Amino acid sequence: MSKYLLLKDIPSEERPRERFIKYGPDQVTNAELIALLLRTGRSGESVLALAQRVLSEVGGLQQLVHTTWEELIQINGIGPAKAIQLTSGVELGRRISRALPLERDTIRSPEDAALLVMEELRFEQQEHFICLFLNTKYKVIKNKCIFKGTLNASVVHPREIFHEAIRTSSAALICVHNHPSGDPTPSREDLKVTERLVLAGQVMGIEVIDHIIIGDQVFYSMKEKGIIFDSK
Repeated sequence: MSKYLLLKDIPSEERPRERFIKYGPDQVTNAELIALLLRTGRSGESVLALAQRVLSEVGGLQQLVHTTWEELIQINGIGPAKAIQLTSGVELGRRISRALPLERDTIRSPEDAALLVMEELRFEQQEHFICLFLNTKYKVIKNKCIFKGTLNASVVHPREIFHEAIRTSSAALICVHNHPSGDPTPSREDLKVTERLVLAGQVMGIEVIDHIIIGDQVFYSMKEKGIIFDSK
């Protein structure tokens, strides 16, 4: 007999798989979804109990996003295979989010641009500098992360940004980056980078519409604050 408790060993009314089928994916709990990824528990502990303990030990679903498989295997009952299954599920979710058909999104306001990337950025623990490349109707052609790390004018170079804008035939672009502290107030370096990019855009004939800074469920728009003016 296997030492592991399988999903079929759990009473039918408690089985995540059956609940998933009966009620749909949006009605099962985070722990149940994790249990479906883990598939098996361990001796004396059901897979659902193991999933609940994993969530508790990593600090919840938000922290699971930042937990490496090397860290997961430190949890009692999680070996390399289960750790890889969990991190693969998290990574797949990230990739699906990035692969959404962004060209259908039309940017009509700073809030539209902020909401497009806020969930992706708000839990990141280092700064990500993203550009939204737009067509003449301000529909998103492409969303690309240009740089990761501490923002400064020497690393966020206009050449890379406008090369991508030309390659995608963009008429305009919006810069977005996050502040891991949660406070979206721009730094002196943020303002310096923005000024440099706006000037480069004027030379290239590709408008830099806005530079948005993402905090914890809040954002700061340099266009709204009058730091960036309409070039028209």
